[in-house]
Amino acid sequence: MDFTPLRTALADVVAIPVTPYDATGAVDRDAYRALLRRLLDSGVRAVTPNGNTGEFYALTLEERRLCTELSVEEAGDRAVVVVGVGQDVATAVAAARHAREAGAQMVMVHQPVHPYVSQDGWVDYHREIAEAVPELGVVPYLRNPLIEGAALAGLGEACPNVIGVKYAVPDAARFAAFARDAGLDRFVWVAGLAELYAPSYWSAGATGFTSGLVNVAPKVSLDMLGALRAGDYAAAMKVWEQIRPFEDLRAARQSANNVTVVKEALAALGLCRRDVRPPSRLLPEPQRAEVAALIQGWAL
Repeated sequence: MDFTPLRTALADVVAIPVTPYDATGAVDRDAYRALLRRLLDSGVRAVTPNGNTGEFYALTLEERRLCTELSVEEAGDRAVVVVGVGQDVATAVAAARHAREAGAQMVMVHQPVHPYVSQDGWVDYHREIAEAVPELGVVPYLRNPLIEGAALAGLGEACPNVIGVKYAVPDAARFAAFARDAGLDRFVWVAGLAELYAPSYWSAGATGFTSGLVNVAPKVSLDMLGALRAGDYAAAMKVWEQIRPFEDLRAARQSANNVTVVKEALAALGLCRRDVRPPSRLLPEPQRAEVAALIQGWAL
């Protein structure tokens, strides 16, 4: 198969939509659709329902399927849908097949949640998923610094549909080496730690980045993308400086409030409720005001 259009779609801002809830705690379908339309209308061309910013691990199987279906319906031919799948192999395979049936073009495979992960086992895990949906592009979400580039190279050799990598190890030098060991041109490299890491990872070979901030300020994320594509690192770093306090709040205490801060900003804009599910938690009042103040003046 020719995966060129999907590779092109990954070399962009890959938005990770939040999952809004209604007053009963259920997924708010109307708010979800409205948030997706806002992203699409702003020019976002790749979305990942059921990502970590979407609270993947706090959603039920039925809710994840719902988010997949809503995303495909809203995206239509305006954006590529990269569905987050994971957990045990059987669950991930079933989710990938559902994504295919729903009309999604790709899946992003969350890192295996297991206390004992061998490199060969990591390859086996992704290979079973990729081979179950050979028509779909597959993007491993790599957060484990112990996985070596050679392991990914072997996976890519066995599975032509593994076309990109969401690399989320916070080490730009390691990323540069890993990408070259795995095959710099074989995969599309997506900076999986969003805007704060995008400039440094871009300089080492990334051509796209994921974003949760894009839910709040699509233009800000797209401005950074434009600057990076133009090789204008000074302009990209101006965006970096603008968003750093917001992203630092998300990253504090091992990203304890990663989703919470994004939803708080959306609530301040009147776009959805601020509710999150355990183990995330709402911000205290002083920090709510801080988030609202941080986004004042952004191009929203």
